[in-house]
This record gives sequence, structure tokens and C-alpha cells, in this order.
Amino acid sequence: MSNADLGSCLRAWRDRLAPAEVGLPIGPRRRAPGLRRQELATLAGLSVEYLARIEQGRAGRPSASVLGPLARALRLSEEERDHLYRLAGHSSPTPGIAPAHVTPGLQRIIDRLNDAAVVAVDRGWQVVLANPLAITLLGDDATGADGERNVLRRHFTGLPSRVIRTPAEAAAFEAYAVADLRASLGRFPDDPHLIGLIDELQSVSPRFMELWARTDVASSTSQLKSVEHPEVGRLTLNCDVLEVTGSALRLVVYTAAPGTPDHQALALLCAVGPQTFG
Repeated sequence: MSNADLGSCLRAWRDRLAPAEVGLPIGPRRRAPGLRRQELATLAGLSVEYLARIEQGRAGRPSASVLGPLARALRLSEEERDHLYRLAGHSSPTPGIAPAHVTPGLQRIIDRLNDAAVVAVDRGWQVVLANPLAITLLGDDATGADGERNVLRRHFTGLPSRVIRTPAEAAAFEAYAVADLRASLGRFPDDPHLIGLIDELQSVSPRFMELWARTDVASSTSQLKSVEHPEVGRLTLNCDVLEVTGSALRLVVYTAAPGTPDHQALALLCAVGPQTFG
């Protein structure tokens, strides 16, 4: 298969995806039914120029780190995702690697949770996607706008976060997170991303190294979390972690009880979006 085959498939998949499916307005001047190249590039976190080279067969062999976001942005099925990898000269993800593919059905479920902030993370605590309310609520924690989308790397290297924890809460989170990471490594012992993350965190964080030496194993839990938003102040929210059957993804869902001040603040963030408040 050639780079031209890869480009043809990408253009066909882009043309079939309606803007409304990814939350984009159709607009009166849109002539084609599918996504524009600029829109797909934005959704996948790529430059328009690089995406153009891929579609035109001039980009060589795109890396797996490029193909994954493209597959998610295009809402590809698992079979289509595997075909995309093969077209680019890569093997499809193996059973020993934690699958982090967002299926079209899962994406539709996330799209419909309009009044909840939803973040999808993989087994290495990497943010795979975040819905608009999560981006508004959490900022860099969800978007990686400061260059870091891994929750554990953010925490153990001291990057700022809108999630507020007391010292006791921080210690409990660290113990749970490291034990959860060990459980994930037990399920996917050949995953190079998990292995690399663990090695990296042991080298940069004495606290992580201390906790990793305990050999604790734990699974995801649900709890209350406090988030300090720069405009609406502090919100105390229910944070539920939902396992996705048939995938290694977890959905982290932030909600508030109806009628509470926290629910009203969350609704305000949902209505206004990521723009700066006046």
C-alpha cells in the first residue's frame, strides 16, 4: 500500500463525517458535507500543513502518535483504525498494549453528557479527550495547553492544577494513583507507554519511587473533588470513574447535585464555555 492510499482514505473519512457529529456548526457557506481539513487538523492536534502533506502522500510514514489522534478525531471503528495503522506501515495495537480507542458510540455518549464535565483517560492516566465543559472547568489539566496532558506527570512534577487537595487528600490520591498504575501494568505488561511512564516518574519523583516500592495494587475509585476555577471560584463536585467495557479507557465524570450552588456554577460554566468571563 502507498502513501496515496493513506491519503485517499483520510480524505474519504473526513468527507463522510458531518460537522454536527463533532459539535461544529454547519454554517451557510459550507459546500462540502464533511469536515474541512482545518477542522480535522484542529480536532487531531496537528498543523494544517502537516495534515495536507499526509493527505497528499508527501509526509512519509506518520507515527503512531499521529495516527491515534487522527483515528479518534475521525470517529473510526476499531477495524478502520487498524486499517489506518496498516496503511501507514504500522502494526495495529497488540493485546499486550492497553487499548485507548474512542469508538463512535462512546464518543456519542460523551457528546450527550452536556451538563457533566467528562475526561477520558487511558491506563497511563493520559488525557485522551475532554468534552467542552471539562475544558472550561479544568483548563490545562484537561487540555494540556501547557504541554502536558498526563495527570500523573502533572502531579508528580509539581505542575499547577485547578484540583485542590489538602495534604492528606494529596497523599491519599498519590497512593491510590500509583497502586492503580501498578494494576494497569499487571493487565498490560508489554505496553511501552506504561513502562516508559513508570521509569520516568521513578527517575524524577522520590515520592513516586517510594510509593512504587510498596507494591500496592488498587482499582479506580469515586470521590468528591474540589476545583478552583479562576472565574466562578471553588466547586465541590462528585467525581466518578467509569470503566469502559471492551477498552482500557476510563471516563472521569464531574457532576453536582441539582439545586446546589455547585450545580449552578457548573451550569454557568457550561453556558459560557471557555471564553473569559466579563
